[in-house]
Amino acid sequence: MSAVTEPLPAHTLRPATRADLPTVLALLADEDQVVDPATVVVTEAYERAFAAIDTDPRNEMLVLVEDGGIVVGCLQVTYIPGLGKGGAERALIEAVRIRADRRGDGLGRTLMAHAVTRARSRGCALVQLTSNKQREDAHRFYAALGFARSHEGFKLAL
Repeated sequence: MSAVTEPLPAHTLRPATRADLPTVLALLADEDQVVDPATVVVTEAYERAFAAIDTDPRNEMLVLVEDGGIVVGCLQVTYIPGLGKGGAERALIEAVRIRADRRGDGLGRTLMAHAVTRARSRGCALVQLTSNKQREDAHRFYAALGFARSHEGFKLAL
């Protein structure tokens, strides 16, 4: 992952709080336009999911915050123990989003650099992620960061 650069100092990555939940859901709702967090309905299911992530030491919902406190990106990291890689943990990154009107400013690179640094400091031997096959721009972005298409993924909807 040597292509992932160090984070820019004007941005911080921190665990999301319950107050961030509408903003995170707005980021996840539509990647092509900015969704006003005030229009997002936070259902009981979202509340339960956030609480489960928030209380699980192997899961983090992280937000990228600009100076001034504006959330401009998010991602979820799950730390997975395993017997491969000498028994080291791996970090699974999902739900990566940068606010639509802020793309192209290097924020995605900053967000991912923060997440990789965090995984490295935790002792993870590997960072992996999945991305919808239709998100070709995201695939080019991840490849530019040094991520390799090393496996074919499968999912089963339940």
